[in-house]
Amino acid sequence: MSETEVFDRIKGGDEKALEYLYKKYYRMMTKLVITNSGTEDEARDIYQEALVVFWQKCTSGNLVMTSKISTYIYSICQNLWRKELERKKRLSNEEKDGSVIMDTDSSEREKIIAACINELGETCKKVLTYYYFDELSMQDIADKMGFANTDTAKTKKYKCKKKLDELVKSKYSEMDFLD
Repeated sequence: MSETEVFDRIKGGDEKALEYLYKKYYRMMTKLVITNSGTEDEARDIYQEALVVFWQKCTSGNLVMTSKISTYIYSICQNLWRKELERKKRLSNEEKDGSVIMDTDSSEREKIIAACINELGETCKKVLTYYYFDELSMQDIADKMGFANTDTAKTKKYKCKKKLDELVKSKYSEMDFLD
């Protein structure tokens, strides 16, 4: 497929074209994270997040490609990984300072999370429950939910986790998790 064809198909909502991109650039994009202090899992997560961003920008109709798709996605990965490294550094510094101590009883935290999961749609509720509580693999989740493949399951889990994070943040403050 040509760059233009891939871009046009993704703009039209063709998930097969996105899957094609995922496979084509997987090594290149994950190598960026791995060679910059990241793990294989972190690299995969960053790449998936970058593809979600790319997908959203394409399907919004506002994206005009002025570079190769790989260059554009690579820059998204770089930015996401940079933010993740900054977040890790901040968390590490907070732990050293002792300014953030998560002493809340883990069962209480689980109750809060479970309550918020119940407020999500049925699909998100199932995906997150299968992944976090039942500890099913992405392949098992894809099979149970009838998704096309594990990539679709991963993307859905990512979007649902993001919704959950936003819901928790909107309902609870940091103080709810601190003694």
